[in-house]
Amino acid sequence: MKKLLPFLGVLLLLSPIISIGQTTTHPRIFTTNADKPQFLETLKTVSWKNSLVESKKAKVEKYIAFCEKDPSWLVSRLQMNWKTKHSKIFLKGGKFDHSAGKAPVPTVRFSGTRDWASDYARPKLEDVIPYLDDPRGLFLENKKKVKEWVHPSKVGFTIEKINEQIMDLAADAAFLYWVTGDEKYARFAKPVFETYMEGMYYLEAPVDLENGTQQRISGLTTFEVIHEGILVKLATTYDFLYDFIKKEKVNIPHCEAVFQKWGDQIIVNGIPDNNWNLFQARFLMYVALALEDNSQYKNGKGREYFLDHTFTTSTERQLSIKESLLVYDQENGMWPECSGYSVHVIQSLLDIFTLLDHYTNNNELSQYPIVEKAALASFQYLFPNGYMVGFGDSSHKPLPPENFELLISNYRKYKDEEKETLLSGLLQQMIANGEYKRKADDFFELFFYVDNLKATSSKDGLAELTTPTFYASNVSMFNQRLGAGKAAAMVSTVGSYGNHSHVNGISMELYANQYVLGPDAGKGPSYWHIDHRDYYSRFPAHNTVVVDGISDYGAMRGSHPFKLENCFPKVGEIPAFDKLTFANVSFFEPKAKADQQRFTAIIKSNTNQSYIVDVFRSKKQSDGKQRHDYFYHNLGQTLEILDSNSKAISLTNTDDFGSKKGDLKAYDYLKEKKKIETNKDVQALFRLKTKGQADNLMKLWIKGSENQSIYTALAPKSNAISKGTAPAAILDDPMQTLIVKREASAWENPFAMVYNPYIEGEKNPIAEVKYSSLKDNPSTQLIEVVLDDKKTIDTIILNANDKTIVAEEKGYQKGLFSIVRKAKEATAISYLFVSGMYKFEQNGWGITASGEAVSVSIERSENSFVIESDGPVLLQVPFLEGKKLAKINVYENDTVVDTREGQINRANPEQLEFRLSKATKKAVIVF
Repeated sequence: MKKLLPFLGVLLLLSPIISIGQTTTHPRIFTTNADKPQFLETLKTVSWKNSLVESKKAKVEKYIAFCEKDPSWLVSRLQMNWKTKHSKIFLKGGKFDHSAGKAPVPTVRFSGTRDWASDYARPKLEDVIPYLDDPRGLFLENKKKVKEWVHPSKVGFTIEKINEQIMDLAADAAFLYWVTGDEKYARFAKPVFETYMEGMYYLEAPVDLENGTQQRISGLTTFEVIHEGILVKLATTYDFLYDFIKKEKVNIPHCEAVFQKWGDQIIVNGIPDNNWNLFQARFLMYVALALEDNSQYKNGKGREYFLDHTFTTSTERQLSIKESLLVYDQENGMWPECSGYSVHVIQSLLDIFTLLDHYTNNNELSQYPIVEKAALASFQYLFPNGYMVGFGDSSHKPLPPENFELLISNYRKYKDEEKETLLSGLLQQMIANGEYKRKADDFFELFFYVDNLKATSSKDGLAELTTPTFYASNVSMFNQRLGAGKAAAMVSTVGSYGNHSHVNGISMELYANQYVLGPDAGKGPSYWHIDHRDYYSRFPAHNTVVVDGISDYGAMRGSHPFKLENCFPKVGEIPAFDKLTFANVSFFEPKAKADQQRFTAIIKSNTNQSYIVDVFRSKKQSDGKQRHDYFYHNLGQTLEILDSNSKAISLTNTDDFGSKKGDLKAYDYLKEKKKIETNKDVQALFRLKTKGQADNLMKLWIKGSENQSIYTALAPKSNAISKGTAPAAILDDPMQTLIVKREASAWENPFAMVYNPYIEGEKNPIAEVKYSSLKDNPSTQLIEVVLDDKKTIDTIILNANDKTIVAEEKGYQKGLFSIVRKAKEATAISYLFVSGMYKFEQNGWGITASGEAVSVSIERSENSFVIESDGPVLLQVPFLEGKKLAKINVYENDTVVDTREGQINRANPEQLEFRLSKATKKAVIVF
């Protein structure tokens, strides 16, 4: 908070600072007349900027030619109330109902629906009917390619998008007028701009006949104030065209009144506590910069007024930037919405500050450290290939390069070379990976991006800005990573917390073999579409467990996070022991009143490739009949179920599952369902075929159980995957889906899976997986993973919590998790790792925590063992190959700070004892 105090003070003084010594002429939003000579010089030397100007010329010239033949050609295609001249708009919820009233000029038509999904195609501009104002509605082409008359309430965004397209041409022409001084561009833009603005002047804000939610979120032309994109185009046109329209006697007071009315609508409507607020604030910046000082208006609503409402003064529906930034998690830099929305909040903030700084030249961003922190923290969303996780309403996309371009622009302007070098390297890495090509698509890029990136010897930016584990509690997301390059693996575990979340319990996405092999389903065609409501946002679309076929709760503004119980390494730390990561989370499913717990570990094999252990516990809090369905969706064209000898098992068709049987409607989306009832261990093999490449395989080793059935099915395509996370050829394919159904509690006997990704023809890191249980400790999971050499075995012991005790002849464990890697013939372990551990005895080793449960790694290196511990412990160490003497060297910052001889254990003369009095990054026992 100390860092925030200076910038809060700056905000309180913002209005007077801005009003002093700034230009009062136009243009001023993106550039000024004073900057014009330098800009024109830039166009001569920076080809990617010049190409945008030339493309805008070519586009505008095409339509100028149409208007030379028919001066009304473009104006007539505006979506207006040409004949009726209605001044009042009436909505029914999220649909246009009708318009009424009378204005002296044609007025702008309101959008059709809040839902952008439509069965009708938006026509090309050339095919728009001129001066259309017909009681039958719009004449559009349906999905059968047949034109018909249709009411506006069925056309989605068609009306507003046609107007945006036309005004985009006007904005480009206004810009070209400023660049070239040629009045033909001004004459082209002026009638479109004037007609639209006069139509807006006489148009009243819409009224929702149901007086529901819609009443407080509507814009002046759209159903959501955040979709008023045309406002940016109008402000841009006005700014570049100002001198011309003033000369042509366009009614500038009417234009200013329209901008004021639009700003007022944005302030009074909207949603103040999520991404909407920042999108709205961005629009307010354009309103503010288009207008003159407060003193120029009787109502006092000029530039300072709208800047004040952007940055300092909060209202019911529009929080100030000052207050909005407190929504961020100040420690981890995360915004409380799904990843796709979070990164665009950053983009909106950077747009706002860039516009403000261009106007004030006061290094505004330096007063807002959380924005920079959030931009860099967004790298934690990334899979190893640089694409974002897809939880909630997100999808797999690269981070918006605009975020880093605008930071670079700021750093260069204020000569922060170190930060500029860092981010230039990151962008150059995105360019090298084919994820980004520097080019200008809009005025922001044209005027605010630096001409050339700083030359830099790029490091691995993703590695620099990500950690092996990352936890964002405010969106209930835990990411764990292991390995690099082709060997990289990642598991992203999410609950349902924050805005744009889904109903998914404890869900995961799984990355391996350079693809997101186990993806989320993403969102539906729109948030109001039946497919989104009934499938994409519900449990069965995710990699999770459904209870009794009914697990459910409210979507969108999720309030159902998981609890992070244990993890390794600690969030933000990079330990020396790099053989595994894990997370253990718990969750309460409210509909079925069920407790759930998921343990996921990524473990590096001896081939450097990794495998993933997933143990999912689920039980209803009440006794009696219950059912638990484990869902997993994987990329691929085929899914086979194999027996213990890897032979294909024949499954039978089934009509199990579905709403007719009392299940969620989401089960109805499953097709080609097949099943087998078996209590034996089986394997599921997903095969992803890509032309010219070896098959990409994912094998699941599934623990057998009584009352268990195995299903295969086809689920709807994933809308989360992209060309960066899946082969392009399968993006629209249905998802191969595995369902493991348990007609009993799955807590004492949980679902246990080992995910085994590999490439056909290359080494498979796993030869065999064996599951077993203990008679006296049935909930303890014993998993033996035989690695590819068939000699090395990973022995995993997993309990439900760190208080559980397992006492057997072979060893003792009071704690959560242990893994021992040992070759069959070897007398000594390769490594031993425990976590959430109070006491552990196995293979001659003993570990006893001195207080809280600890994580300890012990790794052999020839005649020594390297130790890392996050707390004080007593170590009991077996002799190594008959050697009875050993010493321990304790390090701090790679320097030995303590050396001690081992003492014989009085209770076991075959062991030496060593004590570590505190957490230790490195200690080495040398025989």
